[in-house]
Amino acid sequence: MRICFLLKVRPEKIEEYKVRHAQVWPAMLDALRETGWRNYSLFLHPDGLLVGYLETDDFEKACAGMKEREVNARWQAEMAPFFEKLDHGGADDNMFPLEEVFHLA
Repeated sequence: MRICFLLKVRPEKIEEYKVRHAQVWPAMLDALRETGWRNYSLFLHPDGLLVGYLETDDFEKACAGMKEREVNARWQAEMAPFFEKLDHGGADDNMFPLEEVFHLA
């Protein structure tokens, strides 16, 4: 399944957000792969709109698997200040999939 989600990076944090994602911890990358995240990309608009895309067999299971990883808890704690309007928890708690309405295979 393909998943797309939106988040909003605070304007004053955009450049640091890019730097952090150019240096994602190897243990975090391993955890994502081990929990079923594939072809995971983040796209950032200059105004801070962040579009995430990934492929996984089961999004709920992939998210639950990451919640069990200590490295993810540390990463989410460090990333939380980068985002606007998190309703609860960190960014990983606010990634709600968008409805796919068209796909050209």
